[in-house]
Amino acid sequence: MTLTPVAPLPEHEVRVRAPGKVNLSLRVGPLEADGYHPVSTVFQAVSVFEEVVATPAERRTLTVSGPQSEHVPTDSTNLALQAARLVAARAGIDDGVHLHLHKGVPVAGGMAGGSADAAAALIACDALWRTGLSRDDLLELAAELGSDVPFALSGHTAVGTGRGHLLTPALSRGEFHWAFAVQDRGLSTAAVYAAFDRLADAPRIPDPEDDVPLMQALRAGDPRALGAALHNDLQLAALSVDPGLAEPLAVAQDAGALGVVLSGSGPTVAALGRSRQHALVLAAAFTASGVADRVLTAAGPVAGARVVSSTD
Repeated sequence: MTLTPVAPLPEHEVRVRAPGKVNLSLRVGPLEADGYHPVSTVFQAVSVFEEVVATPAERRTLTVSGPQSEHVPTDSTNLALQAARLVAARAGIDDGVHLHLHKGVPVAGGMAGGSADAAAALIACDALWRTGLSRDDLLELAAELGSDVPFALSGHTAVGTGRGHLLTPALSRGEFHWAFAVQDRGLSTAAVYAAFDRLADAPRIPDPEDDVPLMQALRAGDPRALGAALHNDLQLAALSVDPGLAEPLAVAQDAGALGVVLSGSGPTVAALGRSRQHALVLAAAFTASGVADRVLTAAGPVAGARVVSSTD
């Protein structure tokens, strides 16, 4: 009998999964002198995931697979590689690592896929190199990488203030079910914020008190009340940059979504269903109408970045 050779497993491999997010509410203030807009947002982590596999290597390198992977940079501008650099610097080591990203979250879709990669890479490199960084250390590094990275690390449901990086956990009961209309063309966050600056009529400093009805809906586990409270200050700006987004928004409303909102700066449209089955109905409506390049369904809230397997 001839045995087929099997490739040896790496000596040490760490596999980490991190979720994408939807902004249940996103309130944006005026552009400040530091170049940022103050925001008040309510994040929910959803079951659309990025997966990062870290293995020992001589240098720090990165490869990518999955939908739209050709649009993801593999050089030093990639947030996952920047995360590896920060972990090494904080731990005082010069070890190499190979990171492989498998994309599940839409690229440039307003669901923080790049931030999820960064959060997963922080966890993966900490585990691979056995640096023993504390949770506070990791959250501090996450905030250096980007406004959404701390939430990708923490997951569940949270209120974000400042640039979105200052998190307060939010009480949420039950499970909420979503259908997402994904556009492969992506949308520039910078372009959407520039449009917001042109269009916004004297925006005020965001106040988390504006989202009291939404927070009450989360605590009650009431999807109908949550749908009515969904909000995004960037939605009109995104529609001005990409008017075609009006179509998936209208399709979801016509299909009976409890609420429809652009996720982050778009272009992904998030439609809230009454149940898992209703989310599938909403997804079928997106598909049948041809208003999305891809359609996803997911539930939330889910946990943040975590190790799913590790070999020594």
